Amino acid sequence: MSTDRYENPLITRYTSKEMARIFSSDVKFGTWRTLWIALAEAEKALGLPITDEQIDEMKQFKDKINYEEAEKRERETRHDVMSHVYAYGLQCPKAKPIIHLGATSAYVGDNTDIIVMKQALEVIRKKLVNLMNQLSRFALEYKDLPCLGFTHFQAAQLTTVGKRASLWLQDFYFDYLECERLIETLPLLGVKGTTGTQASFVELFDGDMEKVRKLDSMVVDGLGFKKAVAVSGQTYTRKLDFMVLSMLSGIGQSVHKMTNDIRLLQHLKEVEEPFETKQIGSSAMAYKRNPMRSERAASLARFVMNCIGNTADTASTQWFERTLDDSANRRIVIPQAFMATDGILDICRNISTGLVVHEKVITQHIMNEIPFMATENILMEAVKKGGDRQELHERIREHSMAAGARVKDEGLNNDLLERIAADEVFGLSLEAIKDLLKPEDYIGRSADQTVELIEEYIKPIVDQYSDEIGGEVELRV
Repeated sequence: MSTDRYENPLITRYTSKEMARIFSSDVKFGTWRTLWIALAEAEKALGLPITDEQIDEMKQFKDKINYEEAEKRERETRHDVMSHVYAYGLQCPKAKPIIHLGATSAYVGDNTDIIVMKQALEVIRKKLVNLMNQLSRFALEYKDLPCLGFTHFQAAQLTTVGKRASLWLQDFYFDYLECERLIETLPLLGVKGTTGTQASFVELFDGDMEKVRKLDSMVVDGLGFKKAVAVSGQTYTRKLDFMVLSMLSGIGQSVHKMTNDIRLLQHLKEVEEPFETKQIGSSAMAYKRNPMRSERAASLARFVMNCIGNTADTASTQWFERTLDDSANRRIVIPQAFMATDGILDICRNISTGLVVHEKVITQHIMNEIPFMATENILMEAVKKGGDRQELHERIREHSMAAGARVKDEGLNNDLLERIAADEVFGLSLEAIKDLLKPEDYIGRSADQTVELIEEYIKPIVDQYSDEIGGEVELRV
């Protein structure tokens, strides 16, 4: 680790080695060489004078990238692609005349970007599946545990701890669907030439348009993709970048929602994220258990959500068939958006593996509020005993206002039930009223909804990718 210059914290603190490698120079330039080989093989198959010996020579040096020669050449030419064509040619003197034949820089640059993004999407999919699996376990474990629901962060009808987790889970499910769609449908640029017309290849094949069309499809098939973009300028439309980062932004939104909820729940002392034995919460206040994992995830999620603006600007300002003001921006924003997303998914999985639920605190909070929620049931019981609904409704309203003022203005306990029991118009004893206060009677279909989500939507995905489930997630710092 260098200590005399800036180090990107996405690499040193947050992203996984797996994701960092996908955006490495080895993968990038190795993919360039794979693309040059694929182009040469397709051109040979379609009749151009390219030999097996030339292709074999290219394959021999595919992963032996002579970086020093390429970097030296780039300092002279200021052109990265031609510098690597030159360096590859030094290693492959027989193949040198046909490397990059008919292609433009975007052939290797853009196709590599799509290939790399697809690899990164597959890692994101794996991490989404693992997170959904872990959240499913938590949701099922606590599907029946009543807790206060909150609207506007004010106490509302009861839900369950598991049902609340299912809300987070469903958000990640929608993210998974979009990730899966992109993996299945993301197109390559293909072999399109300098302005997307394939004119250089038409010249190479002496005007044989059908061979040029086949060249495009053969390269795409050989690289394991289903299709290329139908039309392009020199580059693929930058709307593809926007689509991919929109999906990453969606994950950021889901992560921010989940970790914000956990931070609020930790304030209420109902649910806490993991806290290690020797972990320090504050440099000043030794007693603190700050939700640093959730805060870190929310912080990085905010970064991911805002990366999308760069891709929107780039897509909207490309001039005609191409301009180069996208290049430097894309080198930064696309890898970093993926690495931050990778990091926040790992953090969320780490959190969901060790969430601590304080059931007694949750129950205490329910019992502080449930008298208000039970008033409708109390009213119905009193009506059964011959009471007048309109009169009873008004008496409950008066008692509720008085009990609420006692709690908020005087800091005393909620005595609504005692007030109702002492009011002869209701004809109910305190014991009879308390029998109406079973929290499990106020959670509706929370447990059933949780099970239905997991059984119908999540479990089939987890089963499909069962071989990718598992492995430890450890925060680096």
